[in-house]
Amino acid sequence: MRTILNIIWVIFAGWSMFLGYVLAGILLCIPIITIPWAFASFRLANYAFWPFGRDVVDRSTSGVGSLLGNIIWVVLAGWWLAIGHIVTGVAMCLTIIGIPMGIAAFKMVPISLMPLGKEIVRATR
Repeated sequence: MRTILNIIWVIFAGWSMFLGYVLAGILLCIPIITIPWAFASFRLANYAFWPFGRDVVDRSTSGVGSLLGNIIWVVLAGWWLAIGHIVTGVAMCLTIIGIPMGIAAFKMVPISLMPLGKEIVRATR
């Protein structure tokens, strides 16, 4: 079932969110100081492309640095990506078959705003 949901997700929303994260990552590579945020963006691009069957968990080693980095992330790219997930979620929820994908898009909003200190792992269920 996860594979079917992922294929539907890629066709209708995954590719556009993937491109948004990749574009943000490329733009964040331009100034050298923001390269750590670019790596986070590329990691999230992978998750946004194929989200079903994976979970986001807090990293046990994250601390104040992650919080400060997330604040900078929100200013640089996070709020644009969060708006993209919200718009995608609303559009997906307009159809009955799109509701699971809409819920997945809404679940990505918090990680699009605060990606540092998080880890993407395979779902255990």
